[in-house]
Amino acid sequence: MSATSYPKDKINILFLENISPIAVQLFRDNGYTQVQQLAGALGEAELIEAIKHVHLLGIRSKTHISERVLQAAPRLQAIGCFCIGVNQVDLEAAARHGVSVFNAPYSNTRSVAELVLGLSVMLLRRVIDKHTAAHKGIWLKDARGSHELRGKTMGLIGYGNIGSQVSVIAEALGMKVLYYDQETKLPLGNARACATMEAVLSESDIVSLHVPGTAHTRNLIHAGNLQQFKKGTMLINCSRGEVVDLEALAAALASGHLGGAAADVFPLEPEKNGDPFQTPLQGLPNVILTPHIGGSTEEAQVNIGEDVGQKLFQYLEKGVSYGSHTVPPISLPPMDGTHRILHIHNNVPGVLSEINTLLADNGVNIEGQYLKTNDRIGYVVLDVNRQLSQQAITLLRNVKGTIKLRLLY
Repeated sequence: MSATSYPKDKINILFLENISPIAVQLFRDNGYTQVQQLAGALGEAELIEAIKHVHLLGIRSKTHISERVLQAAPRLQAIGCFCIGVNQVDLEAAARHGVSVFNAPYSNTRSVAELVLGLSVMLLRRVIDKHTAAHKGIWLKDARGSHELRGKTMGLIGYGNIGSQVSVIAEALGMKVLYYDQETKLPLGNARACATMEAVLSESDIVSLHVPGTAHTRNLIHAGNLQQFKKGTMLINCSRGEVVDLEALAAALASGHLGGAAADVFPLEPEKNGDPFQTPLQGLPNVILTPHIGGSTEEAQVNIGEDVGQKLFQYLEKGVSYGSHTVPPISLPPMDGTHRILHIHNNVPGVLSEINTLLADNGVNIEGQYLKTNDRIGYVVLDVNRQLSQQAITLLRNVKGTIKLRLLY
């Protein structure tokens, strides 16, 4: 059985933003020769030009996929976000165009968690101030204001994959852990859930944010609730730049109400290395600024490359859509002696009935079939008789609400 009905040397794959070579090698090892790699992100106009004939697109967090980009990509089957989030993709538009969107929600969890704990140590020991002084030739050996992690309280806002991992490591280092999450989450170890975010803020020595970037979390930390922090508390943000009002945070740091802060993410981040960067937190004492490196370890990039690369490969070759944010999850084993057809359509009543009636009335026998829907689209996988697959394709093009149709093999 051929892995795909379309010649592999005609399938165009574009990887941007220095995606791990392991993903590139996966496709090349399986016979895909048209794999292009670019080091940086592309702006909308450049991407519209580059994506016209692309079947698979791989990006990280800097490349933004808009409705205009998707309109320019009629052959695009799937987008792989080689990172945790998918907020850089217009998911509604991707669903309308029948484009499957994958990501790696767990692959860099450990890297981010370790950075949070490392930043915690440096903030409590006021390492950044001593480091800066030493580079200026000033000796600042002083125990005042320096503390151990052991016995301190770590407050987590958000207790998902990363927050819970931070919880486990923090407790292993002797910390007490409090957390708040909008959803009920089972505590790990001796961590304690709090009924309100304010309870976490008021009792913690270090507060670490682990929430998604949404309209509800924009300026989650603001001038009002910064006053609810204990005096001297440290704030760490390795989640999304928009969740903290940086002007308010700078004021709280300058007044001495907060003892320090670390930020790895910012509302506006440079497109590439070397570009100018500004934030209200620059120049403040005991503040650590890092350039969105939470998941930037070699181990994490390999894990992400393997995870998203495999999801794209399985979708391209078998129609497996598990992990997609736009196409309903389906995974069916190959069936010998058949051709497989993938049909993505608007989720409206009667589509499956129309498909079955059309094929039956024209003598096309369905050997296997599976339908899964979400609130936007439906995804049908059909295994049909080999001799009649082209006839089936012609018939299915006329089904109402058809978005995308592909003869897989």
